[in-house]
Amino acid sequence: TRTRTRTRTRTRTRTRTRTRTLTLIQGKDEEFDSYILDEDKLLGVLEPRLEQGNVMLDFHSCDVFPAELLDLVLVLRVSTENLFDRLTARGYHQRKINENMECEIMQVVLEDAREAFPAEMVHVVENNNVDEMEANGARVEQWLAAWLQDHA
Repeated sequence: TRTRTRTRTRTRTRTRTRTRTLTLIQGKDEEFDSYILDEDKLLGVLEPRLEQGNVMLDFHSCDVFPAELLDLVLVLRVSTENLFDRLTARGYHQRKINENMECEIMQVVLEDAREAFPAEMVHVVENNNVDEMEANGARVEQWLAAWLQDHA
């Protein structure tokens, strides 16, 4: 199975570096300027840690992971106007922007999540501006606190 990995934050940059170190990269998709992740190797590395619980995982595709290893799936949504501006500002080439825009319009990640996980696990959060991002962070902290209390 192949997944294009994308890097957006310092956390993901560190993850990408570790990914290369662990040789979880199968190659590079030159057309999209993205690395191709070996999902089987990734699961081999992450499953033991996920089974222990109390893990927050940030990934671009949720259907890679077995439902029994996750407690909550958050699908971040953004308006196409904001998405276009963000991707353009990052310097993505037009083909990559078009693919991302099409995926957002067609709700690909949300549909994948709904197909792969029980409905009560999947939550949509809007991520258009700083206020929404901060509210999402607070919401995640609340979910995490509730999970820790339930699993103490």
